[in-house]
Amino acid sequence: MSSTTRPATLREIALADLAGIRARHPAAFRRATPRRLLGLALSAGAVALFVFALVRLEFSPGRIVGGMAQLANFLGLMIPPTPGTASRAALIFQGLAETLAIAFLGTLLAAVLAFPLGLLAARNTTANRIVHFLSRRLLDSIRGIDSLIWALIWVSVVGLGPFAGVLAIMTGDIGTFGKLFSEAIEAADRRAVEGVRSTGGGRLAGIRFGVLPAVLPVMIGHVLYMIESNTRSSTIVGIVGAGGIGLMLSEMIRTLEWDVVSFIVLLILVTVIVVDRLSGRLRRMITG
Repeated sequence: MSSTTRPATLREIALADLAGIRARHPAAFRRATPRRLLGLALSAGAVALFVFALVRLEFSPGRIVGGMAQLANFLGLMIPPTPGTASRAALIFQGLAETLAIAFLGTLLAAVLAFPLGLLAARNTTANRIVHFLSRRLLDSIRGIDSLIWALIWVSVVGLGPFAGVLAIMTGDIGTFGKLFSEAIEAADRRAVEGVRSTGGGRLAGIRFGVLPAVLPVMIGHVLYMIESNTRSSTIVGIVGAGGIGLMLSEMIRTLEWDVVSFIVLLILVTVIVVDRLSGRLRRMITG
């Protein structure tokens, strides 16, 4: 009489070799380690913060569902998009041109002012550790304030208008450019600097002929990208009185002229897409 043996399951095989598994993988069987406890504590804290935010900020899916009818009403009022009168259309396109000018000039000024700060904030081009530390903290402080807040500050300082918008974009981007430039400089190949030094060149010559040729295309790419990004940002700062098409958009929302609002929004979207395509093509041409 022949008998058949049931194949062992993975669980049975693991239990039979449990001692060997423990010996080969001791970390998996170790009880809670400080690192694992820290991970669990951070996960629990993140979940608790998420739940607290939902409750404290009165997040309600029911309110979203209930507001869909009002949203549909707004969308109905936005169709068809129209600039209204010819004089208003001229003002809208003038505001759009002003927005593009704010984005371009603010970004360009920020890049020029951030360039020396980036050199000071990079470890391989700065004078000493104190200058490096102070430069980094200055850039962090500037970058920590949003451009909208800078717009409110500059509007209070120099008054309403596009000049405040340029200053807001410029100030906010100095911190961003300074960080990006310093990181690009630190990532540059040091062999070029060593080659310049080996021919008798000094520290400044090493930066001029060893570092800058390698990082300038990267910096120009950052500037082109920020021009596209600041086209959107300059619209936002215009809402608080810093010039550009944002001011007219805010006015149309206040007067409930939703068809004009939709026309301005579509115009901004088209402009951002065009600027994005142009800047992307220029970046590819420069960086190769």
